[in-house]
Amino acid sequence: MVENEVVFTFKESPEGGFEAHALDHSIFTQAETMEELEANVKDAVACHFGERETLPEIRLRQSRALG
Repeated sequence: MVENEVVFTFKESPEGGFEAHALDHSIFTQAETMEELEANVKDAVACHFGERETLPEIRLRQSRALG
């Protein structure tokens, strides 16, 4: 089965900037700005699925704080 979408959650990092991780894959990245985070997520997906002809779409969702 070919996967068409990878969903990432992102949040502000305690050290500053942002961090994102994929829900169903071992993909993690971080950046100082949201623009940089979006670019880093695209690069990380390209590396993870590098052998594929067509890469899955990327969705970014902000993590919700609990409590």
